[in-house]
Amino acid sequence: MRKLNCLQILTAIACMLLLNTINAAAQDSLHGKYTDISKVFFEQRFEKTISSTYINSKDLRSVYPSLRFISGLKHKGTIPNDFVTKKVILKFNITNSADTAKSIYFFPGFYFQNINLYRIENNVVKIIPSILPSITDSIGYRLISLAAKDSATYLAELSFVKTYNNVIKPRFINVGYLPAFIAEVRSNYNRINLITYVFCGLMLMMILFSIANFLQGANPEFLYYSGYALFLGGMLFTQAVFSFRTTHLSFFLEGYLDFIMQGLGIMFYMLFMRQFLDTKNKHSFLYRLYNTGIILIAIALLAYTLSYYFSNNYNLVNLIENSTKISLLLMTIIFLVYSFRHWKDKLLRYLFWGNLCLFVFAMVSQLAILMSSFFKTLPGVFSSSIIYYEIGLLLELILFLAGLNHKNRKLLIAQTKERETLKAQNLLQEYEKELAVYKAQQEERERISADMHDELGAGMTAIRLMSEIARNKMKENTPVEIDKISSSADDVLNKMNAIIWSMNSGNDTLDNLISYIRSYALEYFDNTPIECDVNVPEQIPEIVLAGDKRRNIFLSVKETLNNSLKHSGASLITIDIKANHTLQITIADNGKGIDMQNLRQFGNGLRNITRRMESIGGTCKIDSNNGAVTIFELPL
Repeated sequence: MRKLNCLQILTAIACMLLLNTINAAAQDSLHGKYTDISKVFFEQRFEKTISSTYINSKDLRSVYPSLRFISGLKHKGTIPNDFVTKKVILKFNITNSADTAKSIYFFPGFYFQNINLYRIENNVVKIIPSILPSITDSIGYRLISLAAKDSATYLAELSFVKTYNNVIKPRFINVGYLPAFIAEVRSNYNRINLITYVFCGLMLMMILFSIANFLQGANPEFLYYSGYALFLGGMLFTQAVFSFRTTHLSFFLEGYLDFIMQGLGIMFYMLFMRQFLDTKNKHSFLYRLYNTGIILIAIALLAYTLSYYFSNNYNLVNLIENSTKISLLLMTIIFLVYSFRHWKDKLLRYLFWGNLCLFVFAMVSQLAILMSSFFKTLPGVFSSSIIYYEIGLLLELILFLAGLNHKNRKLLIAQTKERETLKAQNLLQEYEKELAVYKAQQEERERISADMHDELGAGMTAIRLMSEIARNKMKENTPVEIDKISSSADDVLNKMNAIIWSMNSGNDTLDNLISYIRSYALEYFDNTPIECDVNVPEQIPEIVLAGDKRRNIFLSVKETLNNSLKHSGASLITIDIKANHTLQITIADNGKGIDMQNLRQFGNGLRNITRRMESIGGTCKIDSNNGAVTIFELPL
């Protein structure tokens, strides 16, 4: 019985040892699988020869004995959000079959903000000093050196950047070919980056265009659009330059700044749209929508920053980012529906198509991220998700420029109409001022003519009557001076009547002028040896003729009649008056005519006639043809 117990005890001990061996083998199922670093010519992936596990933010050396590794990688694609804030531990074995010491670079993939290497010796974990290459992209690589014919087991402790693009793809890279490896990784995106650079150039042109327009017109909408182009273009440019690089700046852009720049760009776009569409006055619903969106983005960016830097919960960070993007997509859909309902507004139609293109291609870009395995099979640049987003932005930019051109054309038409209206108003004011002055002049003329008629006319008539009475009393003994007084009174009275006639605004018509000339001429040659014949048109146009024109024409005709009476020796004077587009007065006599070479006796009179007609825009022509012929012309 005692022997049996001893046997049982020995058997139990053996089983325990066997179980420990099995557990140890289970814990490191890759025990004995080594990667020979001396045979790595360029680069070599070794996912199949590693084991992995995850830990929280603790010291690896203190928790290593309790870790349980699994064969290979637990996550072969992008890292789930729950594991982003954890550390992944990779365990691998390497050997050097060469006769000399060899070094190799360890590269775990993108994006790891911290990499620590440990070597296991006699089940003791020893940290290895980090040796980085002397290149720009240095912090993503760690140098491992191994003596000739030596083997070792290593642990790699990796801390993720807070992004949804983390992928574990461990490689060994030959020390001499590290720059070539980096160039090869970047070359896969060169064509995509080239398109991105071209698009960023277009955005830069839009920034300069917008700033120039703002400086010229102080219109804030262009300043907002330049902010939108700056942040969106800056986001795309930094992605092209710094993506898939292992630098602190690249990690900062990938983990934090990209979303901040995108959010600020969209915020400026909403400010621009609010001003560009004049939503406060024309589209109150859009005004409230964009105000809500601006406040939402501001709160989201603040919450994102606080959770990113002061929280270890990446699910919260990712939730804020995705919720903000979904909310913006919903706002875009609301804008599209609103624009469709106001289809008659041509400016909204341009923006509708632009936002629709951006929305569709943004969704395709998101699908390219979620279905990366399918899109990677597409040819050329169409395998990249960013290209679709850039296509959407480009179409939105083109349609925005079309809308801006439409708005500027409408604004130009409105400004032209406003200027013409203002010009017409100014002209109207000038006309009103001139009319007021003219009315005042007319009133003053009528007052003066009334005073002259009432005061001077009465006085001159009294002088004439008294001279007639004195002559009748004296009969044959009448002094010559009495006859001169009577004659002078008649002359002054006639001149005064002519002046009163010209000053009276009620006589400012062509018909009145012709009638007055006819009446005056017939009366003037009455009781003279000259017979006067006046021919006037049957139909006289109803044309207003200002007092100065009437007066100068009449005085010119009067002077001509006076010369004919004194110097012509004629027996007949014919006055022909025609009035169509031009007033033409022809005065012809059958007298001795005028010696055109010797006009001294008529010098002052003819010069006065010519000056009067020229002052009112008319002409005077004098000829001698079987008597004197004088022609007056005035455009009507």
